[in-house]
Order: sequence, then structure tokens, then C-alpha cells
Amino acid sequence: MLQDDSIFLGASRKPDDSYQKPEQLLLKYGNRHGLVTGATGTGKTVTLQILAEGFSKAGVPVFCADIKGDLSGIAMKGEAQDFLLKRAETIKLDPYEFSESPVVFWDLFGEQGHPIRATVSEMGPLLLSRLMNLSEAQEGVLNIAFRLSDEEGMLLLDMKDLQAMLSNMAERTSEIGKRYGNVTRQSIGAIQRSLLILEQQGGTFFFGEPALKIADLMRNSRDGRGAINVLAADKLMMNPRLYATFLLWLMSELFEELPEVGDPEKPKLVFFFDEAHLLFDGAPKALVDRVEQVVRLIRSKGVGVYFVTQNPLDVPETVLAQLGNRIQHALRAYTPREQKAVKTAAETFRPNPDFDCFKAITQLGTGEALVSTLEEKGIPSMVQRTLVRPPAGRMGPITVEERKSLMAQSPVAGQYDQTIDRESAYEILQKRAADTAKAQQEAAQADASGGGTTWSLPDFGGGSSRGKAPARRGSNRQTVAEAAMKSVVRSVGSSLGRALVRGILGSLKR
Repeated sequence: MLQDDSIFLGASRKPDDSYQKPEQLLLKYGNRHGLVTGATGTGKTVTLQILAEGFSKAGVPVFCADIKGDLSGIAMKGEAQDFLLKRAETIKLDPYEFSESPVVFWDLFGEQGHPIRATVSEMGPLLLSRLMNLSEAQEGVLNIAFRLSDEEGMLLLDMKDLQAMLSNMAERTSEIGKRYGNVTRQSIGAIQRSLLILEQQGGTFFFGEPALKIADLMRNSRDGRGAINVLAADKLMMNPRLYATFLLWLMSELFEELPEVGDPEKPKLVFFFDEAHLLFDGAPKALVDRVEQVVRLIRSKGVGVYFVTQNPLDVPETVLAQLGNRIQHALRAYTPREQKAVKTAAETFRPNPDFDCFKAITQLGTGEALVSTLEEKGIPSMVQRTLVRPPAGRMGPITVEERKSLMAQSPVAGQYDQTIDRESAYEILQKRAADTAKAQQEAAQADASGGGTTWSLPDFGGGSSRGKAPARRGSNRQTVAEAAMKSVVRSVGSSLGRALVRGILGSLKR
């Protein structure tokens, strides 16, 4: 029943209510992407777990987000329980073996896994604008900031680099405006305020070095199994914009770094995007187009993308059309929108004359799903009502001690745990400001000490005036005494000047 070139998903129900026919996902079509949907509590997490276990066993690395902490149990060997054994017997899974999977834990905040970081430059202005919800004008200013950093050789690595760059731009708005168009202090201020909000949401933890190396997500264990990279996302979900932007950045990095491989016998990496609606909620068209482009083209890089969400309507039609493998758990159809979602899900499947797909979606039990995967020549299989197989790993979260032990044995232990802060835009601009302040201070001291060539008039009628503040006048009019005094000064000055000139000219003639 089980094949080496496929992942066993479960067994489909026959008209007589028996489960006999195995339902499998062919590895060579694993990079044709997929969709796992269903209401809360219908079994999506277990389905994600068996898919991850199946890909890992086939030697394919996996990246997935652990929203509730339940998926962490995949790192530990499962335990025999009556309902699991009964499920295995029903679908004729023989032998049913329990095993742990090679897991690497990650966490943007560095608390429940190894820290994941990216530099500001790698994120780029488009994704940063999405992350900070900037207007079109503000996005333009942010693009100018990146352009200036490139031209002036200043790296944008962490948040303080970008903040320093924006502050520098605020001081040079007139100069920059002549080159790139109008740059207002108001737009710069709005971006700075958005950066402050992002910092409060945890952006400081994410932006910096050492940046994540894509190769560290594509490891295999010594026995050939693919590593399952589990991102702790329970805290990250409190900041959904950061979560969605990070995952989109990760897909973009995979697309840019991986070479073209066409259609391999099995994927190079499989990417599970849980709570996929967060990526598209309120996203501008330009960003949705970017997602569609990445999903469409990343297949040729050998990467499979699987969206996991409650409602198929959460995914735009342009993206939905790219997803070849479908697993649909139960949906409720009480409201008009829910009924529309059920209808949409039913219409995306290749019909099966044995049952009404619309009715079946609303009647599926926990652990049941409608399954349609790509068969030979990439043709979608006829939809089947399937009882999903039980997982080999533990169902439920692991303990804190188990997590710490696994992290200590991780192949990337110690590589990302300490932050690196090398010279970048912030340090360069700080140094420039310090040098300018020092030069101004030295110039002021030179003026105060009377350095250089200066001319002064003789002191008349009051002794030396050095160090004294000039007397304040109550009127602009001159008294008779003041006018007489100035006349004397001018006369004496003129006499002295003529005498000096005559002396100089006389010496030249000699």
C-alpha cells in the first residue's frame, strides 16, 4: 500500500462506508503547492503534522509555523493510544510505527528557539512599507533612504541604522529634494513614528545580524531525513503584520537564492504557511501580485508552498489557482459567507459521482477530509472522502525541558544566539556628527583665543576694553561728544595710515 515515491495521507471511504483505497501525495508533484483548509478543531494541525513527517521521511526539509505550540510534539516519539490504534486499523495502516522527527526550533524573539534575523537591506522598502503600513508618499521616501544608503556606502542592518538614515535625511531635505523630488519632514516623521511602533512590536529582535542563512533551513539528518524547521509563532501571532511580512520575506529569499531545478523527483524544501489569511488581509494589490509571482515561479526552484487556513476565501483566486494539492476539512455553513465558502471549496474539486461534495464538506467528522492530489501527468485526482492517518510523532506540545534539550543538540546551536553589531549607517553617521562637532568646537576656540590676523583700534579714554561686554545704548542718535571722539579717531587713523604708507614706499625707493 505504501510507496517510496509518495506520502500516505489516509484511506478513502467507499460507498459501503469501508476505508480501503489509499490516498497519497506523489513526491514529484510536491512542489506544485497545496491548500489545507477547515474550521477550528477539524484536524488541520494533525494533517499538517503528517505531511511534515511524510516529507521529512522522504528526505525533504520542511519549514512550518507552530501557532498554538501543538506542532512541537513532532520532535518526540508518539505514544500508543486506543483512538490512534483504532484509526490505523480502520485505514489498514500496517505497520503503524511511532517515531520522532529531526526538528530545529526557531523563534523571532529568541525565547523558544534559535533567533531568526534579517537585515533591513534584505527586507527591502516594499516589504518594510507593508510592515509599517506606509502611504504611497511615505513609501517613496523610504525608497530614497535605501537609494542614498547604497550611494553613500552605508549599510542598513538594524533598526537604528534606518532611524539614523532618516534623521540624516531630515537635515538634508533641500539637497535630497533637488535630486529625487520633494522630501518633506512630515513624511520622514511619519516613517519614524511607524518605526517606533514596529520596535515596540518586536522589530528590534528581528532586524540585525547574524542574518539567517537559507542553507540552514535545508539540512538533512545523518539518516537522510529532512529537518523540520518549526517556528514558534504563538507570541508572534500577537503581531500579525510582522508574522506575515517575515514569511513573505522568507519565500522571497528562497526564490532569489535557490537555483532553477525544473521538476525534481521530490521537492528541495516544503514551506507551510499557517494562518495564511494574515498575509492577504488588507494587503495592497502590489503585494498580492508579489505573492502570486513568488508562488508561481518558486515551483521551478523545487520549493512547495502549502497554505493552511480556515476558509478557502482567505486566499485570492489568482493564488488559489496555483495550488494543485487540496485537503479540505469540515466547514460550517450557517451564514451566507460560510455557505459561499463551502460552495467555493466544493467547486474547486474534481467531482466524484459517489457523493455530493457540498454536503460532504459540512458533514465531515474530526480527522476526515476531502482530498484531491495531482496524479500522473499533473491531473487532479477525483475528490475522495478520506480518513486521515494518525501521526508517528507526539500529538500535543513538548515540555520546556525537552525543548531546551533539543535546542542544545541542534545543528545550528550557537550560530545565531549572539547578536553581532558591526559598523553600519548608524555608526558612520554618528562618527560624522562627532567629527563635525569637533571641527566647530575647534573653530570657536580659535576665534575666542584671538588666533589669526586681526586689526584693532587704539583704546581712547577708558583703558583696555578687552574682555568687556559692549555698552548697550538706549538710542541710535550720537551725542556731540561721541561725534567729536569719532572724528578724532578717524583723523588719527588716517594720519597713522599715511605715515605707514610713506615709510613703506620710502624704503622701497631706497
